[in-house]
Parts: sequence; structure tokens; C-alpha cells
Amino acid sequence: MSVVLEDQRLLSELCGVNDSNLAAIEELIGARVLSRGNELLLESDDAAKVALFKSLVTELEGQVREGQIPGRGLIRSLYESLSDNAEVRVSLSKNSIVFPSGVKVFPRGEKQAAYIDLMGRHDLVFGIGPAGTGKTYLAVAHALRGILSKKKKKLVLTRPVVEAGESLGFLPGDLTQKISPYLRPLYDAMDAFISYETIARMEEKRVIEIAPLAYMRGRSLRDSYIILDEAQNTTREQMKMFLTRLGEGAQAIVTGDVTQIDLEKKKHSGLLHARDILTDIGEIAFIEFTAMDVVRHTLVQKIVQAYESQNA
Repeated sequence: MSVVLEDQRLLSELCGVNDSNLAAIEELIGARVLSRGNELLLESDDAAKVALFKSLVTELEGQVREGQIPGRGLIRSLYESLSDNAEVRVSLSKNSIVFPSGVKVFPRGEKQAAYIDLMGRHDLVFGIGPAGTGKTYLAVAHALRGILSKKKKKLVLTRPVVEAGESLGFLPGDLTQKISPYLRPLYDAMDAFISYETIARMEEKRVIEIAPLAYMRGRSLRDSYIILDEAQNTTREQMKMFLTRLGEGAQAIVTGDVTQIDLEKKKHSGLLHARDILTDIGEIAFIEFTAMDVVRHTLVQKIVQAYESQNA
């Protein structure tokens, strides 16, 4: 059977580079997929596979029209949402992050869509999972969109500094220069949405502030977004200190990977402790990503799965 697409551009987007998306669809459905002219063809007479293929292509077409660039992660998520085993289906386009400039950041899977939804409804959100799941990237996008839309006045980026033989006090430069290397992933995320010049200007006006976690003691942060990254490396005391910095009108997003704890006593991680004691508080949202939610290079997903299986 075949699905005809009127827009040739849509067909190109759906197929992906070197037909990589078609290969992903083939793998999921279990039948060969071809492109010919303005058609996508499925080499199967299985009614269930045909119906799923048509629905999947229709969903992908809608995502492309919204401005989404389909890849393996999105295709897999849509496939799972369309399968009989799907319990909850989250709208990937509805939960996109739209900047005042019109730039859209789309979730690349249902777990990311749910994460964006939670950040829109809770003042404290924990995003826990392995590298490559987009937990920090989406947190920064959410906060920057809010700052640029004037929803809050300030964005504070913080992270515990687990030092490897060097003390911040002995490193060259001022506080910003000392801590910046530790916060590089947060800067990389911001670079995806606004220019370096804009970031520098916002830092100069203190709209964006970077601060090592240890320097936040005694502060009360109001009308702000606060992102705590690498939270698995906080101690219990540091996590409590951070969470009690929330002032009126503030939102905190805590991200971390519990498989990469660098503390000497891993069981003392503040993130593990917070997950244990705060999950019953309805106003606090937790979302946990797995290796299946990795949206970087497909090889990263396999690497994460290999390490997870070793630690199981």
C-alpha cells in the first residue's frame, strides 16, 4: 500500500538524510518502506501493519507541518503512542516551547512532552535521567522563553562543584570565570536559543546569573527561574539548602543523572534523598528518563543501555 504526499518538501523531510527515517520505520513496523515520486510505500499486506503505517505517516506529516524535524526518537515515540500498548498519549506539538521570536522547540518524544507540560504547571520539577535525554536543554529553553516573555525577571544557573584536586579559590579569574567551565553545558544549551552577545548582555544586566551552589546559602530568590544542574552531586544538606532558597514567584528545575554520582559516598546524594522523601508532595513534580529516551546520536542510547545492563 502507499501514502501519497502532495508536498514534495514534506516527503524529503519524512524520509530523512539518506532515508534514515524510512529505515527507522522499517525497523519498528517490520516491513520494507520505499519512497517513489511523491509516495511512501509499505511492502506488506498485513492489515495491522498497514493501518499503523498510515497513522504514523499522517502523524509525522503533521509534525513536519508544525516545523518539527523528524528523527528516530520522534518516530519511535509516535510509533509507541499509536500502538495498542500506549497508556498515555501526550501531544508533541501542543507541548512545544515557543519563543517570542517565533522559534519553536519541539519535544522529541512523549517523555519530553510530559516534562515540558510539568514545567508549565509546577513550581518545582525534578528531571532525572541519563545523558542525552534533553533534561537540561529543555529546562534552559523553558526558562529562557519565560525570561524573554517577561514572565519572570531573572534566570539563575547553578551547579555543585565537585572539585578534582583544585579549589575554586586558587583558580585564576573572578567568580564567573572560575565557575563558567562547570556550567558549560548550560551555556551550550543557551547558545542554541540566543546569541552569545545576547547572553553576555543579559549577564551584564544580571538578568542571567551564574552561581556555584555553595554561594547560594542565605539567599531568597524571588520572581526567578532557578536551574540546578548535575544535582546528583549535591549532598543532602546542599539539596535542602537549595530547595529552601525558593522565594515568591520563583520556579526551580532540578536535573541530574543518578548513575553518575561523583561523591565519595554515593548513597549520600541529595538528589537520591530528595527523590525518596519528596515524591508524595503533590506540588512537586518528578519525571524520570531512561536510555530509551536518549535523543542524541543513536550510538549514545546503545552506550547508556550497555552501562545500565552492567549495573543491573
